[in-house]
Amino acid sequence: MKVFNLPDLGEGLPDAEIVEWLVAEGDEIELDQPLVSMETAKAVVEVPSPYAGRVVKFHGGPGDVIKTGAPLVEFDVGDGSGQESEAPAQTAQPEAASEAASPASAESAQSEAAEAGADGQADSGTVVGNVQSGNEVLQERTSAVGGVKVTPAVRALARKLKVDLTRIQPSGDDGVVTAADVRQAAEQGQPAVEQARPQPEPQPEAPASRPEPPSPAAEKPQTPAASTGEGWEPLRGTRRTMARTMADSHARVVPTTLMDDADIHAWRPSEDITVRLLRSLWAGARVEPGLNAWFDDESNARMIHKGMHVGMAVDTPDGLFVARLRDVHRSDRSAMRAEIDRLRDNAANRSIPPEDLRDYTIMLSNFGKFAGRYATPVIAPPCVAIIAAGALRHEVVPVLGGLEVHRVIPLSLTFDHRACTGGEAARFLKAMLVDLALPE
Repeated sequence: MKVFNLPDLGEGLPDAEIVEWLVAEGDEIELDQPLVSMETAKAVVEVPSPYAGRVVKFHGGPGDVIKTGAPLVEFDVGDGSGQESEAPAQTAQPEAASEAASPASAESAQSEAAEAGADGQADSGTVVGNVQSGNEVLQERTSAVGGVKVTPAVRALARKLKVDLTRIQPSGDDGVVTAADVRQAAEQGQPAVEQARPQPEPQPEAPASRPEPPSPAAEKPQTPAASTGEGWEPLRGTRRTMARTMADSHARVVPTTLMDDADIHAWRPSEDITVRLLRSLWAGARVEPGLNAWFDDESNARMIHKGMHVGMAVDTPDGLFVARLRDVHRSDRSAMRAEIDRLRDNAANRSIPPEDLRDYTIMLSNFGKFAGRYATPVIAPPCVAIIAAGALRHEVVPVLGGLEVHRVIPLSLTFDHRACTGGEAARFLKAMLVDLALPE
């Protein structure tokens, strides 16, 4: 008998949630055959079997959260002749182990999908890059559902939207159903998959007896949720990770927020707002490098970065992702826009590679697309600063000889006061305002 414990599906992830068993108890399976789909921080991961043999027992069902290192499934490999993977802890990993090694900002993010003129990257429905796990790099595989090829993340999305995958015409490479295919089918009102509800087993009738007085627990009034038919539901996947991350930030960061308005009256009407915000971050770091830094609260040390990789918050229905925009310090406008579009599309399709979800040196949240002027955004350690941009508005400003109406962007800069002084933060913000005021 062999017991397969849940391996670390990311970098130090404490647990993962079972999405779907791809085999049944009693099945004879082969080495590396797809075994189970697991949802990590913000990824759907297909775990292959580390053994060849018979599946004896599952240690959980769909929706159950399994701790890393805890038993996941038991195998009967017979007399030892069954094959065994040389590295049973290796797993085929697909989409982002998001927003996995990097926590997310608490603020809602301004979705880049609303910016006109941005052509998205083709949706292949397959893995974006490979994911390193342990000492080996493996590629995600697709599985067949009713003769249709599909990845674990897309299969999970179809289940969530109650879309029948067998009724979809695949648009991905090699006949793979993509996330866009599933969403389109849901929007067009494709007949939903009927969810079979388990019927309660009949219970034997209890013998008649004298009614007993109610216990003290039974005398407690019902909660509002119980009386209205509502109920508690556990946080899953991305939202569960976000809750844990926010609690961690609250315990480890000493935040202070500065707020001001950037006057963008000189901008051209077609100016790319996000690109300008990114450029202004690097302008601020050139004046005050200490905000483009990490702080180690255990060793009481900081690391000031020479380059800038911006963690940009992206809002999705499943929760908040923080995707890393690489090399902002040496990127031109077109390179920044291409990188924004790539990460935006990957976030929408749950296909962000893990390397794009960590190692950012400063954070940006564009919550202003939705609503709000100022905010107190949450810093994700080890970063020491996050900048939040509110909704654009027109403001009456005094000028020489009278008044004018200018467009302005509200900015909120939250910094970890253990690693940065108020003066450093103010000079950083001032440098951003100066850069944003330039015509181009």
